Amino acid sequence: MTTVSLIVPCYNAAKTLRLCLEAVLAQTRLPDEIVVVDDASTDGSAELAEKLGCRVVRMPVNRGVSAARNTGADATTGDVIFYLDSDVALRPDAVANALAILDGDPDVGCVHGVYDTEPLIDDGPAEWYRILHAVHWRRRHLGEVNSVVFALAAIRRDVLLGAGRFDESLRDCEDVEYSSRLAVRSRIVLTDTVVGRHDDGSDLLPILGEQWRRALPLIPLALATSRRGAAKPEHANRPTGILACALALACLPLGLLSPALLAVPAALVAGFVLADVELVRFVHGRRGPAFTAYFMGVHLAVHVVLVTGLAVGSLRVLPGLRKRYA
Repeated sequence: MTTVSLIVPCYNAAKTLRLCLEAVLAQTRLPDEIVVVDDASTDGSAELAEKLGCRVVRMPVNRGVSAARNTGADATTGDVIFYLDSDVALRPDAVANALAILDGDPDVGCVHGVYDTEPLIDDGPAEWYRILHAVHWRRRHLGEVNSVVFALAAIRRDVLLGAGRFDESLRDCEDVEYSSRLAVRSRIVLTDTVVGRHDDGSDLLPILGEQWRRALPLIPLALATSRRGAAKPEHANRPTGILACALALACLPLGLLSPALLAVPAALVAGFVLADVELVRFVHGRRGPAFTAYFMGVHLAVHVVLVTGLAVGSLRVLPGLRKRYA
């Protein structure tokens, strides 16, 4: 029988950890071991996990999610490792469904899931933006994929060991980098049968800050992984939308020549919206027209940060900065 080790990396997660672990304990297929890797939390997360009967591995200093995932793999023995973020509460059949896919096809080395359309804890409109966007783009790519979101993912231990350890120098985009190594070794499946409710960011400025941090390494990582022959990962955002946003920013100075020329970036912003009509319809169907307008405003702001971060991050591939990403 296939054994499962469920690993929850945790850092100051007292707000959601109980909901996360209670959902794990309610699985129709209970994991053979549940390990919480506490990344030097200061809010009592480790004690909370212990009270719920979970084994806790304590890290003496905060080292990030990559180190926590590596530490969890080292501390467990299951044939399959199910990685679960501490702000995700699984549906009761999530572990069983992930195992069914792995057991049904030996060539599939990793299976990961999608978020529910409602947040774990409703903290307001910015969180709804994050949740609905994440749900939509992942559902768009259901099936065999080239990348993994390790927030709720099951991977065979031998496949994990073959692809190597998570890069502990990365605190953002670590899943992108790891996927580039994993996809050339094993098939990866994204499924909507593994589902969890997620508590996401609820304040706009931190959301934009996270987008900035994640955008900076994307160009260097893309160049490094392409040199290794890795397949291209799935896009969270439409490339045409990113291009429309970039061109709109580039055309803004036209307004200094004549206010009438602001019609050019305005038209490009309209093109940005039309670049993903399916997303607009999805959000409208879930939350109505007023929220859809808010959603697209936030979506545009996120893209402005993304485009700017990509431009700044591309400087890292200049001579003298390239070696770090080789």
